[in-house]
Amino acid sequence: MNLSELNKLQDLNKVAVAMVAPGRGILAADESTGTIKKRFDALGVESTADNRRDYREMLFRSSDAMSKYISGVILYDETIRQNAKDGTPLVKLIEKAGALPGIKVDKGTKPLPFCAGELITEGLDGLRERLVEYRGLGAKFAKWRAVIDIGPGIPSYNCLMTNAHALARYAALCQDEGIVPIVEPEVLMDGDHDIDRCATVTEWLLKTVFEQLFYQRVALEGMVLKPNMVVPGKKSAKRATVDEVAERTLRVLKACVPAAVPGIAFLSGGQSDEQATAHLDAINKLGELPWRVSFSYGRALQAAPQKAWSGKAENVAAAQRAFGHRAMMNGLAALGEWKADLERKAA
Repeated sequence: MNLSELNKLQDLNKVAVAMVAPGRGILAADESTGTIKKRFDALGVESTADNRRDYREMLFRSSDAMSKYISGVILYDETIRQNAKDGTPLVKLIEKAGALPGIKVDKGTKPLPFCAGELITEGLDGLRERLVEYRGLGAKFAKWRAVIDIGPGIPSYNCLMTNAHALARYAALCQDEGIVPIVEPEVLMDGDHDIDRCATVTEWLLKTVFEQLFYQRVALEGMVLKPNMVVPGKKSAKRATVDEVAERTLRVLKACVPAAVPGIAFLSGGQSDEQATAHLDAINKLGELPWRVSFSYGRALQAAPQKAWSGKAENVAAAQRAFGHRAMMNGLAALGEWKADLERKAA
């Protein structure tokens, strides 16, 4: 490794370490226009560019939450280009709060040919040029999500392999352009599978991903992993306790994730707000871990403030309090210091 490569890796590592700073985590505010429209529809709020901006500006101006508990924000293409009502770029609001701006770069999923019921994430074409532009707009890190479903006869090796290969190629392109990649391989919790099946598939997926990262020469010190927790499917007859989820998740991670990775920022993946917090806390209570373990939550940070806001200017302060509370609860969970009665006190 020559000097310029070494310097680049040190810069990437510095950002990756900051993304998983103790007691802080990443706000995933990268919902596509279609997804945020669904969330707004449920609240009776029209999904206009101004409303989307006002909502996200409200989160980024929650100075207490942002400065104490949020290390970075994943943005959508529209949002990274938007200015706040007073003309300040939203990226600058995030930086001013002491958090890092990031960007979702994948182009979503399409059916994987000859693999019924399975998906492949697209977006590698033209990615280098987009990364150069996003870096110019202030992005310090990026995100790419691969989606793996569990069902009868799936996932197939083809599905795991093609998604892992795309994730690794994306990660290599990011690092080559001086941007830290969040590598997000998600095993969905939509099915009726039990926790054992989730553990088996998650381990298979993570091992495939790290094999591909190795072949694409991705520097593990300059990335953050965003995996699912090991949980039973939503329709499973067999539920799992908080301690069981923590123990099974950690067992899989220790078997798959090299210690060179600076941090793991879990996705919430359809868990309830409090569940996502309780599971994260229980994992961190399991003692010394080889990596920092934090959160990169979307819905589990935003559902409460979204509901409190409901598109009304007079609700901004209440919505910011709701966001601050969820951010604080997850910040404590990232340190293994959360307690369920803290939730009740706030309520």
